[in-house]
Amino acid sequence: MKTVIISNRLPVKITEENGEYTFIPSEGGLATGLADVYQSGNCIWIGWPGIDVPEERQDAVKEKLAHLNLYPVFLTQTEINLYYEGFSNEVLWPVFHYLVTYAHYEQNYWDCYQSVNEKFAKAAIQVLNRRDRIWVQDYQLLLLPGILRAKLPNATIGFFQHIPFPSYEIFRLIPWREELLNGLIGSDLIGFHTYDDVRHFISTATRLLPVNSSSNVLNSNERQIVIEAFPMGIDFTKFSELTATEEVKKEIEYFRTGKEDMKVILSIDRLDYSKGILERLKALELLLQHHPEYIGKIELFMIVVPSRDTVPQYSELRDQIDQFVGNLNARYRSINWIPVNYFYRSFPIEVLSALYATADVCLVTPMRDGMNLVSKEYIASRNNNDGVLILSEMAGASKELTDAVIVNPNNLGDIMEAIVMALKMPLEEQQQRMKSMRTIVEKFNVKHWVNNFILRLNEVKDSQKSLLTKHAVNAVNEVIANKYAKTSDRVLFLDYDGTLVDFTGNIDDASPDAELYDLIENLTIDNANKVIIISGRRHETLENWFGNLKVDLIAEHGAWQKSYGDKWNSLPLLTDQWKQEIKTLLETYTDRTPGSFIEEKSYSLVWHYRKAEEGLGDLRANEIISHMKILAADKGLQLMPGNKVIEFKNMEVNKGKAALNWLYDKHPDFILALGDDHTDEDIFRALPDDAFTIKVGNNISEAKYYLNDFREVRKLLWSLVKDEFVERG
Repeated sequence: MKTVIISNRLPVKITEENGEYTFIPSEGGLATGLADVYQSGNCIWIGWPGIDVPEERQDAVKEKLAHLNLYPVFLTQTEINLYYEGFSNEVLWPVFHYLVTYAHYEQNYWDCYQSVNEKFAKAAIQVLNRRDRIWVQDYQLLLLPGILRAKLPNATIGFFQHIPFPSYEIFRLIPWREELLNGLIGSDLIGFHTYDDVRHFISTATRLLPVNSSSNVLNSNERQIVIEAFPMGIDFTKFSELTATEEVKKEIEYFRTGKEDMKVILSIDRLDYSKGILERLKALELLLQHHPEYIGKIELFMIVVPSRDTVPQYSELRDQIDQFVGNLNARYRSINWIPVNYFYRSFPIEVLSALYATADVCLVTPMRDGMNLVSKEYIASRNNNDGVLILSEMAGASKELTDAVIVNPNNLGDIMEAIVMALKMPLEEQQQRMKSMRTIVEKFNVKHWVNNFILRLNEVKDSQKSLLTKHAVNAVNEVIANKYAKTSDRVLFLDYDGTLVDFTGNIDDASPDAELYDLIENLTIDNANKVIIISGRRHETLENWFGNLKVDLIAEHGAWQKSYGDKWNSLPLLTDQWKQEIKTLLETYTDRTPGSFIEEKSYSLVWHYRKAEEGLGDLRANEIISHMKILAADKGLQLMPGNKVIEFKNMEVNKGKAALNWLYDKHPDFILALGDDHTDEDIFRALPDDAFTIKVGNNISEAKYYLNDFREVRKLLWSLVKDEFVERG
């Protein structure tokens, strides 16, 4: 079993010199983070090598990369333009960073994004074995988990997104939103940097797809997909030890000479509109205007790493930064002092390490950022526990580094005040804050991130497998069918809604269809079978639907019972005096929840919210439960949350008691109970150990087995009837 990492780029840069390709390790956060994993030998990394390799040279490149456990996906220049520059960076990047006005929804971008994701899948299939773990990285490959799942239904697939995930309102602007989500939920585990992203994803998926969620688990068809936050870390030891190397010490001395009394503020970013670079400069200008005492006393070292500056928004941003820095420096500089030292280029890590170690203040104020590792690199480099980190609340890192000075990046006054606070902060306070942040960055380092993710992925897969063993199809079906064939006194308790038929928006639409009548008749032809339909439905409804069949009926969760050929009996001593007060209260909720309604039964009231707006119904249901729980208990009522319903009923009324009541004095040698709801748990609990109890829906249950939906229920019941015919034949 190996781990297969798939990302847009391989962790090496390819350069061509004198017609020869050479490979140098990439400096990116992901490449360094996963270096240990993929170099351990039991791993392959799949990705684009970074340049357009002509076809005749591709085999040679493949061969060279294979020695490094790397496997290339070759992309043409057109594919890079449309899939990477186009869809990934002109649709997903701006939308996920909340800059929707920058997004260009071009159909040819989308077509190419799909075909390149398919290309990555083909490459993966070449190297994948059945038991391998697949770990897909980032927003360029959102469709890949779904494509791989279709080809390898039992694969173990994890996905991690390194940029933010937007709220539902923003995400739904993308024309291909369902396709993207369906791609993502091909994973078993989806990871984000923060819990906010997790929340956004779950609310988006449950609103746009036919999936439901319980806490951080999505249920889709037969699978459970876990969504969790895994804040990414850095290689703490590497940054901490770098500052002690000779090379970095030299750089530190070079920086510090002549600046002994100067306070240095550091800012390092890639050129991007999500990084808040201009706002940072404006805040510095504000500081110099309002606090002239700092003129000549502070210097901002601003490094902007070039990125995609052929794209109009980026080149425009670069021009604005150039212009702003030029104006600011021209206005405030003196012969031997300049407020902003601006560098539009990248630097070797030794220079960055020296800057991290010498800067008194590090200014990290992105408008929106998945994590932001610069803040963590700064902390790891502060071996003396001094220095102040000013951090935007919009960066994922702010959720962990709570001892930083947290600012709203849109509030220039806020940033200015934070800089003043940082410049004045006593050493003791700096050390107290820095120590606590260093502990966090050291503990939650990049290895911790990798191990956590892989461990959780294995757990998720194991729990899926344990669910599969309870899935009552095939092997389990055979066990049930074998016992069925050998027994002669059988009892089948069948719930109705959600078990024998699907749910419908309108409760009156769920009447039995011809196939269901046929199935029940086939079950009742055999005199060894006793079929009991046990439902929360009103007894009049059940009479209407099943009164002419050879079945026993239990209605309203046990308040009414009827044996075949007999008349209906209600439970003695039941009262419905409580109904008016509860109904009046429920009506106030119905008035505030369009689409909800109250159904009245003899000894219970049901509040239905299947047709209410997604989310609003759940909110009201929670309100009803918290407000009316105590009142219900006082009146001897049970409050039962079900599938898009809440039911109030007499405490004595309970499907479990009704089932036991029915079984009194009978000694069947085969009991099968099927149900999908909270109320059916009472039956599962009440029945003897040798009964076959089956929950419809794969949620946690007292039942021994589960089936996914009413179709699987019918299939199971038909298989029993047919097996019986075979036995008799």
